[in-house]
Formats: sequence, structure tokens, C-alpha cells
Amino acid sequence: MSLFCLLWVPVVYFLRRSIALSTGGGHFWALLLGSAVVVFQYFAGPLVVPGGFGYSRWLSGLVDIFGLPVLVPLVVYWLFVALKVFSISTDYSSFALMWLIPLAVSGTISWHSPGSPVFLVLVPVLWTALGISVPFFITYMIRHPRWYIIVSSVLCVLALPLIAITSWWAFFSHQKTIGWVLLSASLVPALISMILDFTRKPRVNSER
Repeated sequence: MSLFCLLWVPVVYFLRRSIALSTGGGHFWALLLGSAVVVFQYFAGPLVVPGGFGYSRWLSGLVDIFGLPVLVPLVVYWLFVALKVFSISTDYSSFALMWLIPLAVSGTISWHSPGSPVFLVLVPVLWTALGISVPFFITYMIRHPRWYIIVSSVLCVLALPLIAITSWWAFFSHQKTIGWVLLSASLVPALISMILDFTRKPRVNSER
């Protein structure tokens, strides 16, 4: 399981990069800032102290396990775009996945004991799902600026992190049926995004 936690994010990163339609970039910044988050979490400790299986555990997942790793890169990416450090064509998914690699290394070490699959397997899977699906809805909203698409995309962007966190919490609380349902809901948009990129790329290449 430790090996899975260590390798899952890099494998998804290279897979995503191989089929991405948009350009790369920002890899140095992603690694640097992702490493900075690891250092910050090491010295600061958990921002929310988890307790048992209740709301504090869920909130701990929101802030410490999913918030800093997955949602902060989104804010940083758009800040860099606004400052013209990145172009709008920079692939946010690749940026987010590269950001997550140092955190996956840190998680492999810190979660090694007692070696729970809820941390070593589920967390990296949900990280990558959010790192792909959230940009997918944002990009779709930008490319198709109709009001109903914007509203539905914004709702999906807001709902997906909550669904992923609740899935993790449900597995942690041994509510496996709810966990599997929410895990499936978390994975579907990421799978659709990668399938669409895979089917479109040959057509794009053939037009060049």
C-alpha cells in the first residue's frame, strides 16, 4: 500500500500528460510549492485536530487532507494566470498533479504506520480524481459560457470536493456502502475528462 501511495500520483500525472490537449508548464513552481505545503504541514501539524468519527474528522479531511493538497493549487494556478506567470493554456491538471507528488511522498512516510488503505490508497486516488475533474468543469465552463453550463459547472466544482471528503470519511467510519457510492461519483468526471482527451487528441494531431 505504501508503494501504491508513492507511485499512484506520478503514474496518473504521466498518463494525463500523455493525452492532454493543452500545454504543460509550471512544473517547477508546482513541485516547489507542493514541497512548501509539506514543510508547512510538518511544522504546523494538523490545522483541525480530528476526533473519533464525527464532524471533526470530516472537517480535518476537508482542511488537512484534501483542502491544502488539492484546492490550494487551484487558487495558486489562477493567481499565476492573473499575474501572467502562466498562460491560460497551461494545463491545470498537470500542475495540480505535479503539486501532489511531494505530498504523496510525505503521505507514504507519515501514513506508513499503521498502514491503513483509507489513507495509503483512497486518499491518493481521490487526490488525482479532484485534480483532473475540477479543472475539467472549469475549462468546460470557460469554453461554453452559457448560463446553464456555468451554473451546473460551478455546482459540480463546489460539490466534488465535498463528495470526495465524505467518501473518505465514510470509509474511515466503516460505512462502506456510502463510501463506494461517493467514490464512484468522485471518479466519474475524471474518467470522462481523460476519455474525452484521449478520443480528441488523434483528431487534433491529424489536423496538424
